[in-house]
Amino acid sequence: MHFESPEALLEFLDSEKIRYYKVAVVDVDGVLRGKYIDRSKFGSALRKGLGFCDVVLGWDSQDELYDNGTVSSWKTGYRDAPVRLDLNTVRLLPSEENTAFILGSFQDGYQDACSRGVLSKVIEGARQMGYLAEAAFEYEFFVFDETPHSVREKHYRDLKPFTPGMFGYSVLRNSAHSALYRELLDEMVAMDIPIEGLHTETGPGVLEAALCHAPALEAADRAVLFKTFTKAFLQRRGLMGTFMSKWSNDYPGQSGHLHLSLLDEEGKNVFFEEGEEGLSATFRHFVAGQAALLPQVLAMVCSTTNAYRRLVPGLWAPTHAAWGVENRTTAIRAIPAGPEATRSEYRIGPADGNPYLVQAAALATGLYGIRHRLARDPVQGNAYESPGPEAEPLAGTLGEASKIFSASTITRELFGDAFVDYYAATRDFEDRKQRRFVTEYDLSRYFEII
Repeated sequence: MHFESPEALLEFLDSEKIRYYKVAVVDVDGVLRGKYIDRSKFGSALRKGLGFCDVVLGWDSQDELYDNGTVSSWKTGYRDAPVRLDLNTVRLLPSEENTAFILGSFQDGYQDACSRGVLSKVIEGARQMGYLAEAAFEYEFFVFDETPHSVREKHYRDLKPFTPGMFGYSVLRNSAHSALYRELLDEMVAMDIPIEGLHTETGPGVLEAALCHAPALEAADRAVLFKTFTKAFLQRRGLMGTFMSKWSNDYPGQSGHLHLSLLDEEGKNVFFEEGEEGLSATFRHFVAGQAALLPQVLAMVCSTTNAYRRLVPGLWAPTHAAWGVENRTTAIRAIPAGPEATRSEYRIGPADGNPYLVQAAALATGLYGIRHRLARDPVQGNAYESPGPEAEPLAGTLGEASKIFSASTITRELFGDAFVDYYAATRDFEDRKQRRFVTEYDLSRYFEII
């Protein structure tokens, strides 16, 4: 839904007899943080903005305060940060009667730490080059017959999948559980998050949802809302969903692939060109930029320590910064699909990535490739075995990726020093937290023998 003014939105909400108002922002990990406010405060927030404690930019996904914060810390006193609500993000929540939901972005000195703001800047850069970006995310997620209490009581071991066995694209599963599928599809349509395709993937209880394409910022909004409200949808039914990159040693990781295309001011897809492969020179520059700069922005895409457990050969995730035409072994897959749908698929993305930062990285590096007329040959065949001489191997850990990201002059050119310093500090904290803990694997490998 789109509204020209706060007054128009309020008039509509009053006509719908809305009684509850929920506002939210997105933190650096792509997690929605929000609260209910009353009608009076909601109206004021629409017109003037509102304050949101800046601690949401100063802690990790477990609410642990960063000890190296550059934006929010004890030194700043955890003051209120200004937030502007986006009228174009309002939704009526079908699962919460008489409730409206709206997203906001951090403003003023906090814009450089706002992932939604970072993407907005990249989109504006595309517009200044004469392009409108369109995007769509597709997510894999595992579903369990568990609750938030039961998984903790089990210490996340011996979890019961919603369905057993390896059964990708199963008509049996989506027929036996058709009510659940239909309810999810209907709820997402009601929230303006239409799903183009929904099917089982290979693994017990794993599903894949391909979201319909939309203008770039709207696509990222849909992605972050889809993940949160799908988990809520499942929990209301006594189930649980996870989008973490890799939850089990036995199954492939979970992807969050991003599809991107560029339109000119007349709405024409500039990635398409008549010819044998149907790929324009603009497209080739775009994917060359994505591939060339992927090692430098990898920390923005694979943002958790767990994400790097997915980046190993044979698990349907790339290991080198390469691109190929209709090649699912490469980090970037060119999809020549005619004048309407030719696009790049950013296959490096994991399901637990922050959709705003994943898209910002993918789009900014592609635009860089266009501006600098970069060129790279596509990989033919198996990129795991023969990635080509130009394809750099990707970092194997978040700590390594974060150091490359922070040291890069190009990431600073694309995103600014303030964001790079802030984001690198958060990833360094994430990496240090993980390295403090002894795993079950460590014990089984070293306890007796070494």
